[in-house]
Amino acid sequence: MRAARCCSPPQALAGIFVWHLKKAGIRQAPCQFVHLCRVANDRLITFQYFNFLKRMYVTQYNRDLSQQVKPKSDSIVSPFRESQLDQERKVIHKIAPISPVHQPLSEMSNRNELRKIQSAAEMRDPAVPLTAESKEERQWKEMKLRLDDLPGILARLSKIKLTALVVSTASAGFAMAPVPFDLPCFLLASLGTGLASCAANSINQFFEVPFDSNMNRTKNRPLVRGQISPLLAVCFASSCGVPGIALLTMGVNPLTGTLGAFNIFLYTCCYTPMKRMSIANTWVGAVVGAIPPVMGWTAATGSLDAGALLLGGILYSWQFPHFNALSWGLREDYSRGGYCMMSVTHPALCRRVALRHCVALIGLCTVAPVLHITTWTFPIVSLPLNLYISYLGFRFYRDADRSSSRKLFFCSLWHLPLLLLVMLSCKKSLLEKEEKGDVLSGSHERAMEIRLP
Repeated sequence: MRAARCCSPPQALAGIFVWHLKKAGIRQAPCQFVHLCRVANDRLITFQYFNFLKRMYVTQYNRDLSQQVKPKSDSIVSPFRESQLDQERKVIHKIAPISPVHQPLSEMSNRNELRKIQSAAEMRDPAVPLTAESKEERQWKEMKLRLDDLPGILARLSKIKLTALVVSTASAGFAMAPVPFDLPCFLLASLGTGLASCAANSINQFFEVPFDSNMNRTKNRPLVRGQISPLLAVCFASSCGVPGIALLTMGVNPLTGTLGAFNIFLYTCCYTPMKRMSIANTWVGAVVGAIPPVMGWTAATGSLDAGALLLGGILYSWQFPHFNALSWGLREDYSRGGYCMMSVTHPALCRRVALRHCVALIGLCTVAPVLHITTWTFPIVSLPLNLYISYLGFRFYRDADRSSSRKLFFCSLWHLPLLLLVMLSCKKSLLEKEEKGDVLSGSHERAMEIRLP
């Protein structure tokens, strides 16, 4: 008791520390040191292996550390595996490095080729340096516009196939008018309608560049790829739209020019922005497609008659099975582009509307002889065509798959030309109308004579 009382507090702490060393450190440290020495004798200790031992010692005897060091699996190479690794190295050196075939990005037609080239680039051996030619090919290059390519670029900018369809429907409206055929007026009306369509399509592509770049169907358009500048596209649209409306107004009649200007406005300022806001854009686009035959009729007659409205109604109803079937196979593209289409947001309504207007074509063709535009042969001859497209519309409504939509779309491509040809062949002749008019006028005169004393 006296010895314990004589010990000062520092001496007591030192005694406790020595006792702890005797219990833990002095007993275990020599054993661990001897074990490390034995390992050092068995293995060739390098500087890297020494660092590994230090990390292992820290992580093993300091459990309170918040982060433990995890050694790399390939940092230690045991002596008994050296022969096996040498064999593996020899096998690896025998494999020749794979160099990818680089292609310019401007020549890639689809995304699959780009993915193949990217995967080949990932497989390339990093030890093999890129050549000067491959580095130049991987860099962005400025696309230069050549005069030889300009006609094709402007044709794709104006959607030349769609423009040809618009001109053909306007020509059908001109030919169906109950007046003598006037060739100069017909040429001026066709040229003005084509120029107005080119202007509307060019402005449409100018507004939709950021959205077309996200769609596979439209990513290769001239403005998206940078083949022409936006200023050149606007200048081309102006050089088509202004002369086109001037030809229709002064060369044909003011009513046709007004319809052409209104159609450009409706397509560029109403239909184009509505494609990203509401599904009502499909109905507005159908009105745009129904105006060209009305323009052809007004170009020939100078007035809006029941026949012009009937032709517009046939084109209006035809566009729903045509476009709805097309948009059904492009739903993924429209979703990426941010377009609000019936096929994306209202798929059931898309199929119902297509079937409804297929059946409506039968009724519209039946009205044509009632309005004295065609003979009664037209609804009979056109009935098989309309029944077949209605059957495909019903298949599209029932199956709701890509196959039925493709069949309906391709049927619509030949259905409209055949229907217009049948309608033109069954057109009432001018002699019949004149005779009917003479009979009506003669009966009216006889009635007036009877009434007179």
